[in-house]
Amino acid sequence: MKKYIVTLTDTERQTLKALTSTGRGAARRLAHARILLKADQGLTDEAIAQAVEVSRPTVERVRKRLVEESLEAALDPRRTERPRARRLDGHQEAQLIALACSVPPAGQLRWTLRLLAEKMVELEYVDSLSYETVRRTLKKTN
Repeated sequence: MKKYIVTLTDTERQTLKALTSTGRGAARRLAHARILLKADQGLTDEAIAQAVEVSRPTVERVRKRLVEESLEAALDPRRTERPRARRLDGHQEAQLIALACSVPPAGQLRWTLRLLAEKMVELEYVDSLSYETVRRTLKKTN
């Protein structure tokens, strides 16, 4: 027994058909549009999943998002709501910038991202640090 029954209006159906007929757009968005069109036709979740080449839980999630939220919400991927924890606080960022502006170690022409990350750990400003975090931090300070 399906809990979320998809019934599209004529406008929604035309929008989805136009979206899928052009074939231009994000692959996930097009797949979700095809899922909704097939669900509106009354196909089972297994048949839809097989036709669109997605998993059955994907079909269930798209169907649920259409009924509970909206057509746009069902087409677009859900944004993550959890905030990312910052690896460096303001003081540590200042230490990194000062280190990057200082003279590079002996035998080096300039600081590399990996050298900066290793030096931050060596000076015990942080326990561990990725060169990618160093890159992002320095990029936002330009």
